[in-house]
Amino acid sequence: MNRYDHSKYKAFTPVALPDRTWPDKVITQAPTWCSVDLRDGNQALIEPMSVAQKRKLWELLVDVGFKEIEIGFPAASQPDYDFVRWLIEENKIPDDVTVQVLTQARKHLIDRTYEALKGAKRAIIHMYNSTSIVQRKHVFKLDKQGIIDIAVNGAREVLAGARNAPETHWRFQYSPESFTGTEMEFAVEICDAVNDVWQPTPDNKVIINLPSTVEMATPNVYADQIEWFSRHVKYRDSIILSLHTHNDRGCGVAASELALMAGAERVEGTLMGNGERTGNLDVVVMAMNMYSQGVDPKLDFSDMDRICAVTKECTQIDVHPRHPYAGRLVFTAFSGSHQDAIKKCLDIYHEGDTWDIAYLPIDPRDIGRTYEDVVRVNSQSGKGGVAYVMDSKYGFQLPRWLQIEFSRIVQKAAEDSGQEIMPEQIWELFRKQYLELPSPLLLKTFTIEKAGHETIKGSIELEGQVFEISGKGAGMLEAFVDALESTFGMDLQILEYGEHALSQSSSADAVTYLQLKYDGRRYTGIAIDEDIVTSSVNALLNAVSQALHARRKEAA
Repeated sequence: MNRYDHSKYKAFTPVALPDRTWPDKVITQAPTWCSVDLRDGNQALIEPMSVAQKRKLWELLVDVGFKEIEIGFPAASQPDYDFVRWLIEENKIPDDVTVQVLTQARKHLIDRTYEALKGAKRAIIHMYNSTSIVQRKHVFKLDKQGIIDIAVNGAREVLAGARNAPETHWRFQYSPESFTGTEMEFAVEICDAVNDVWQPTPDNKVIINLPSTVEMATPNVYADQIEWFSRHVKYRDSIILSLHTHNDRGCGVAASELALMAGAERVEGTLMGNGERTGNLDVVVMAMNMYSQGVDPKLDFSDMDRICAVTKECTQIDVHPRHPYAGRLVFTAFSGSHQDAIKKCLDIYHEGDTWDIAYLPIDPRDIGRTYEDVVRVNSQSGKGGVAYVMDSKYGFQLPRWLQIEFSRIVQKAAEDSGQEIMPEQIWELFRKQYLELPSPLLLKTFTIEKAGHETIKGSIELEGQVFEISGKGAGMLEAFVDALESTFGMDLQILEYGEHALSQSSSADAVTYLQLKYDGRRYTGIAIDEDIVTSSVNALLNAVSQALHARRKEAA
């Protein structure tokens, strides 16, 4: 029997909502964020966090800017209970942060939850029970009324517990767990029944959290469910509609974004998407998506390296190198055409301009990365990447013809090694190819006289032999070419020429790039000197020395 059989699955039935409005909406402001890293994220770890790890992650969440943080399930776990007590007793909860704790709709668990929160200034009691068809049928073996009774009885206990502790500012949250697998009419019915107990008002709203506990359909279906629910639930002006998506289909972020457009106001999720199975909504991705569209996410991810490091330390889960925004390779280009486009855009970008750089949706510096991380070179890279490294790391602004020539040298080295070529290796290739020739022509002395044309006289040395030279031309280089042609019996032609300062200081060295044609072949000369005339002459001599070496080799 073939176990890979799609016929045992059935398509999800979509919501009948022909007049849906969410496709025309645009996200223009951040939702209320609630981090569930310390509860939902923690329970999904192979090794749950230690107290020290929880404390470190708590500090990070506060620093990032979460104003609502779910800190555990204190009635179900002694470590969670102890952590809640530590936060309260050590006064670790900032005045503008509200803690949230989870509890099932059972009296003894609710009582234990209030016990854990004694002394808190403000807290959210998050009560849930499962409502889906499959849970009702196979797990609880109850009809709809039986499930409603569980929720209503729990709501009454939550309300009673709050009345017994008036020193705390309490807020209530209800989740019909497995909302996506629940009939929409029943989801509305059970939430209405809970709210009939809690009696929310516009000044004292409850949170109705509609979790995609298992992602069962495409993101647009979840958005339809949220909009349908929002239209039909009672007390709508007294409800904060909240989302809690999971990532079973890989669409947790997309589902939350569309559901936010469909009327939700609050989002629960975790840093890097840690959570059960394939994970929860990734708050980093969703918040940075907003940021990239010019929307203030109300969360600060400017130190992404710290966020990655702390998250990895506390969860023992690596951050994937291709993780959106946070991965170490997401602002890196290996493709030659990508590198070339990035370089050209960065060359003309001015600080304060609207960001419009090819292949880079945001400025890497905004999250603590640097441009040096952007371009890396392997066998698939082209001239743009090599040029970027030479410019950004070493100050050499290679002309296009030299980019093409040198990139071939780098590519061959990458192909031979089968590995990425680091900037230091690129510089070493450049140095050996152009700056440290085995038998260079050395300029000893020279003078220039101007009388309608330029006349040069001087001496050069080749492999210990000194040559006295003289020549004339319309310019200095032309005069040197004339001198070298007569000295060595060569017919030389300068095809390309370029020069620039290696820094902005007044004492900066100058670099000259020159391409020479001799006997049908092209030779590149590059030289550096504090004097541009000297660097130009030495670049010419370097190119000619290569031509002489090739001529002697052929003659031999």
